[in-house]
Amino acid sequence: MKALVFDKNGIENLKFTDYKDPEIGNHEVLIRVKLAGVNPVDYYTVERLKANPIPHIPGVEFSGEVAKVGDHVKSLSVGDRVTIYGRIFDGTCDMCMAGYETVCRNGGRIGVDANGGWAEYIAVEEKYVFKLPNEYTWEMGSSLTVAALTAYHALKEAELRPSQTLVIFGASGNTGMFLVQLGKKFGAKVIAVSRKSWLREYGADFVVDYNEVEEKVKEITNAKMADVVVNSLGEQLWDKSFSVVGIRGKLVTFGTLLGGNVKVDLSQLYSKHISILGVNRGNRKDFVELLDICKDCKVKTWKIFKLEEGKQALKELFSKERDGRIFLSP
Repeated sequence: MKALVFDKNGIENLKFTDYKDPEIGNHEVLIRVKLAGVNPVDYYTVERLKANPIPHIPGVEFSGEVAKVGDHVKSLSVGDRVTIYGRIFDGTCDMCMAGYETVCRNGGRIGVDANGGWAEYIAVEEKYVFKLPNEYTWEMGSSLTVAALTAYHALKEAELRPSQTLVIFGASGNTGMFLVQLGKKFGAKVIAVSRKSWLREYGADFVVDYNEVEEKVKEITNAKMADVVVNSLGEQLWDKSFSVVGIRGKLVTFGTLLGGNVKVDLSQLYSKHISILGVNRGNRKDFVELLDICKDCKVKTWKIFKLEEGKQALKELFSKERDGRIFLSP
């Protein structure tokens, strides 16, 4: 089969080449990849993470059709449309037993700690593979694993409730567009911090410029400020995001694209009873719920590259011109 492969870190080492066809075990399925997302995790995998195996196929988000099933597979059949839960878990540690597979003590990530979906085919264990309802496009199916699941898990962990105010920094990004849509499904008033007017079509009640965010949030909330703030970008937006959290509010974070070292005003933290939550993707229960809840969710697609154009797709991931998601088509 054809695949994007690297044998040492660096985008310059990512090659479109022949790779041995995957062989499936009794509990695995062979997926013919229809579409794969391009995610910051993929960029970091290629650039600097310690990936396994080497040579390595990246690709943490993908969807496709079942091409073959192992002898002991019961829930899937050839031809099924599928997507994946991408967290590798053992199912036996204390975290897994409590339903927190996303922080399995012996876990990992498909696409980082096992070969990913930037290939024509991939073998995946049955427990990670879920049928993709017909309502889902391949673009949506290839956004569920990380972008949408992370958004859903973040809002669940923050215990977002109807009528609360949600402020989203990075609202037009891979995860941000799903935070906007899911925030509305939770019944919240959604304030998207962005210059992208299309976010209103995705459910944002207000779209405010970064430079005016404190003033606008104060005005919209009658000075109560936000109940939940999501900062998925990190350091450069930390002070702004912290400043709009209201009394007993929650600041949720899961990304360090714009830096990972922040300072916290402890006097504001304890005097306003603010909680800071770190989250990471989501659990299988979240994924099952998401598959049902997000059937009418939308994904804004910027470009779909051919698989052999993967190197260019990665280079454009952080382009200022990018407006929506990037995908790879085998």
